[in-house]
Amino acid sequence: MDLDLRKLRYFVAVADRLHFGRAADELHIAQPVLSRQIRALEQDLGASLFTRDRHGVALTDAGRQLLADAGPLLASAHAVRRRVTVAARGSRRLMVGFRAGIAVTPAVRLFAERHPDVLVDVQRIEWDDQAAMLLDGRIDVGYVRLPIDEAGLRVTPLYTEPRVAVLPAGHRLAGRERIAQADLAGEPLVWHADAGTQPTRRPHPNAGYLVRGVDETLEHVAAGRGISFLARSATVFSSHPEVSYVPVPDLAPEQVCLAAAESRTSPLVDAFLAAAQATADITAECGNYEMWQRGSDVG
Repeated sequence: MDLDLRKLRYFVAVADRLHFGRAADELHIAQPVLSRQIRALEQDLGASLFTRDRHGVALTDAGRQLLADAGPLLASAHAVRRRVTVAARGSRRLMVGFRAGIAVTPAVRLFAERHPDVLVDVQRIEWDDQAAMLLDGRIDVGYVRLPIDEAGLRVTPLYTEPRVAVLPAGHRLAGRERIAQADLAGEPLVWHADAGTQPTRRPHPNAGYLVRGVDETLEHVAAGRGISFLARSATVFSSHPEVSYVPVPDLAPEQVCLAAAESRTSPLVDAFLAAAQATADITAECGNYEMWQRGSDVG
């Protein structure tokens, strides 16, 4: 059974709104047409995707599973279309992903000098979509921070960088020149992944605030909901008047790598990896913005 991407897009529209009428308006089709397409998709899959009663529309277990899988599948289809369109024009393009705080400019400049016929696009990615965006083709290569699910990926270490504690401005330790892990024992933690990826093994109760990116982290910390940790470079480009950054020298450093899908064998990806390795020392100095500006002019 081939999954019809048009029907899948219709399903996502309904699932996002849980309302057939509003979804039909958004899709610019008649509601009866949309309802028929959803029924046809349910027949194709042999599963009911929605429950409909006087209380409204809700996803079934099968519907929730399809919604979780639909995003990467549609994104992959879009990426294929983009690459084919670029190839049809006779041009070449490379999409580079990067995590907050990582300066991609040194590698992009060096790559551009070596491959002036290739257009390089950059896109910021978050911790929970690093692997997915590489695997489904939305980005061709990405600067990632460990940990990452490496299944299906080629991951090449580039450099490490120190972490800092992110504290509310009124915290007892805010403003110190440096602190130790032991100073933070028992603090509630704002973090972006499971406990196994926390940069310290010391227990942190109430680690219930899970965030996607730096901006969300800063808002939670500023609100006094806990402390967090960031790579030093991420703090250079992100500030908040109610947050203080304090170095923690005995925290394990963060590993920055370049990753690409194993299935994507491309001379351009290999060439960008070479540029990233050649400029790794400069990129690692992103925590010192003035040094990064001076050094990004690599030839």
